[in-house]
Amino acid sequence: MKEYDSGSIRNIAFIGHGGSGKTTISEILLFTAGEINRIGSVTEGSTTSDYSPNEIEKQISIQTSLLHLEWNNTKINFIDTPGYSDFVGEVKTSLRVSDTAVMVLKSFEGVEVGSETTNEFVKEFGLPSAIIINKIDNEHSNFKKTFSQAKDRLTTSAAIVSFPVKEGLNCETVIDVVKMKAYQYGEPGSKKVTETDIPADIMAEAEAYHTELVEKVAETTEELMNKYFEDGSLSPEDLENGIKLAMIKRNLVPVFCTSASKGVGFNNFLDFVSKYFPSPLDRGGEESAFKDSDKKVLVKPDKSGEPVMFIFKIISEQHVGEMSLFRVYSGTIASGLDLINENNGKTERLSQLSIINGHNRKEVQKLYAGDLGAVVKLKDTHTNNTLTAKSYPVIIKQIVFPDPVIRAAIQPKAKGDEDKIASGLHTIHEEDPSFNVKFDPELAQTIISGQGELQLALSIKRLKERYGVDVDLVEPRVPFRETIKGRVDDVEYKHKKQSGGRGQYGHVHFKMEPLPRGKGFEFVNAIVGGVVPGRFIPAVEKGVIETMEKGVISGNKVVDVRVTLHFGSYHDVDSDEMSFKIAGSMCFRKGFSESKPVLLEPIYMIEIKIPEEYMGDVMGDISSRRGKISGMDSEGNYQLIKAFVPLAEMYKYSSQLRSLTQGRGTHKLTFDHYEEVPKEVESKIIDEYKKQKEEGH
Repeated sequence: MKEYDSGSIRNIAFIGHGGSGKTTISEILLFTAGEINRIGSVTEGSTTSDYSPNEIEKQISIQTSLLHLEWNNTKINFIDTPGYSDFVGEVKTSLRVSDTAVMVLKSFEGVEVGSETTNEFVKEFGLPSAIIINKIDNEHSNFKKTFSQAKDRLTTSAAIVSFPVKEGLNCETVIDVVKMKAYQYGEPGSKKVTETDIPADIMAEAEAYHTELVEKVAETTEELMNKYFEDGSLSPEDLENGIKLAMIKRNLVPVFCTSASKGVGFNNFLDFVSKYFPSPLDRGGEESAFKDSDKKVLVKPDKSGEPVMFIFKIISEQHVGEMSLFRVYSGTIASGLDLINENNGKTERLSQLSIINGHNRKEVQKLYAGDLGAVVKLKDTHTNNTLTAKSYPVIIKQIVFPDPVIRAAIQPKAKGDEDKIASGLHTIHEEDPSFNVKFDPELAQTIISGQGELQLALSIKRLKERYGVDVDLVEPRVPFRETIKGRVDDVEYKHKKQSGGRGQYGHVHFKMEPLPRGKGFEFVNAIVGGVVPGRFIPAVEKGVIETMEKGVISGNKVVDVRVTLHFGSYHDVDSDEMSFKIAGSMCFRKGFSESKPVLLEPIYMIEIKIPEEYMGDVMGDISSRRGKISGMDSEGNYQLIKAFVPLAEMYKYSSQLRSLTQGRGTHKLTFDHYEEVPKEVESKIIDEYKKQKEEGH
């Protein structure tokens, strides 16, 4: 492939609900442009972009695939993204390095939840966008209804650029509203397209859409608006320049009709992309900052500038090793170049630069600003890292991955697999940073978290396939806390042991009382007259702290207690630090049990966003989880519910919310505070703990 400068590059991401046809569209585009010589199929597992064993088995996209083609002397890089909400991290990754987002909708189902979710990301990134209404060959296809929904629920800037003459099985001709011509497509795979005049019976409809498009473009600038009012239209040149400008300013979202299974509508789409979609030059550069400074800088897509590249995705291939996908933000990236990783200060040499279609790599010597590519064998570079020339230490703004909505604990099936598991989970996180893993020392569990059950299940499957380790997913333990509600003014414990030779002796008196919530622990030394020598007092405190860490009634950490050491005695020979540590520990246990001990549980603030029709079901479900609604609000077509819910009741909540709302509900969880556990729940937890102790766990 020849070399392309920034003005001849288009970077687009296909986004939208699962099953809308993004992968099949990618396949047709590659075939239409001659990058592949046969059209692969999702059901047969032969597509270019869904090539991993799990994608082939599940027949869905699981990770981002980078693809490219050449059309009208333009290089079009496009990214096929997953449509399932478990993999939204991949969508954010792709949009971060794209210049245009292309939403794919199904012509029968219209705007679905995945469309709405990913549309929020498009707004977040402020990206120019377009819409493809696909599957116009479906017998229930309703192009106009879906267009109207898109205008209503996604963007008022939508305007039709191509529409079908007929829908259903006989869809073969589309009207191009910009060119004002009809295009008849031959059999799938024939690549035959015939340009004809628009049939008289639909000319009025075509003209109405053309006028609507021209009006949208005219609204972009005052100059265009004046010309439109004076002449009643725009010249071809003004329309051409105006379409691109309207897209950049997000005044225009062009809407295309296609049938991926019949290969209809894609030449028109590619013509429009190459001519009107913004190039990296049109987007005008990337707002960044210098390393170790707040000083902002605009990194311009200038091929003669200092080299700057941003790693947006890591792919771990068994026979290739780690492959890093990147975007060049400035300069020219060439094979053999040494760059500094500005995130960790290490030098990286770029060997083997490639452009890729799925997992097919083609080596290239150089790539210019604005282009996307891949590099292998970087030593210590990760997703979100910026590599630059030493003289230009800038850091490109990082991808912010969504917070986890589901968590689970990992339980190895065999002893001794811990290292393999840790290494495997680390690699999976490298490839998909929206999948998180951490060892929680308090719970003594490895906790994985992410966007949904499918994402976690597939991660575990990959652990087995790649590393040969089997694990179970179990409910994570809940970090309860123990505290006291009452006080004792004097509790005593004497530790005395005599067994030939030197004995052990430690004797203490405590006063114990609760502290306000969140105050932790206070140890007061109120010894008078040296009844407990000063050198033993730290040992008493240590005994108390160690017991608090392990808990008394349920095996959970003790909080919010003040312990005052006010009396005791010692033995000249038998007293030592260990004796007083034991005395402190045992005295605390005794006093704790006498001070009205209670259990506290973590309460999380949950924010739920749902369509109004699901309010009753969702609120009823929250109540059944001991939740308390704290507020309600509306946001567009959605209702926002805020509530406080115990963490103990939230395991697998994301799956329940999806089933209650047909996949249209989303939620965020943040820790808020600890509060008392209801008595009936508390007694169950304490009984369970006693049972485990008796069984020797």
